[in-house]
Amino acid sequence: MAPKYHPTPLSGGDRKALAKELSKARAMANILATQSAEMRAKGEAMIQQADRLLCESWNERMWSDGEPIDPSPTIDQAVNGGFPWLEIRCARCKTPSDVDLAAMKHPPTTFVHDLAGRLRCRKCAKAGRRPSATLLQLTWQPRHPRNES
Repeated sequence: MAPKYHPTPLSGGDRKALAKELSKARAMANILATQSAEMRAKGEAMIQQADRLLCESWNERMWSDGEPIDPSPTIDQAVNGGFPWLEIRCARCKTPSDVDLAAMKHPPTTFVHDLAGRLRCRKCAKAGRRPSATLLQLTWQPRHPRNES
């Protein structure tokens, strides 16, 4: 966008007054932009903390109740809160596994508890079975090494 054109006044006093007002306006614009950036950073930090607390509370409810709890955090909230891994266990063979939520092809607004029916065990899939996975908890790092055999 082109800068706004201010016609230069003819008298010297008016030119000085216009230059002074323009410099004040530019200084105020810089101050407001700095305040906006600071507030945005504080807001993003607060949202990240809220997402982390939501994931921790969901983990506690999962541990105490032992089943997928509705409502759960979304994939985006889990990743933003620092919990990008979902620990699961096969309902048939009880093999534990970790799922990288950031690498999933599901929309980021998908709730974590909705993934229970969509995730399948690789080991059982090779045997021709497709049992669903049991959700255990959200984690910040993978707990189980991936066995590619």
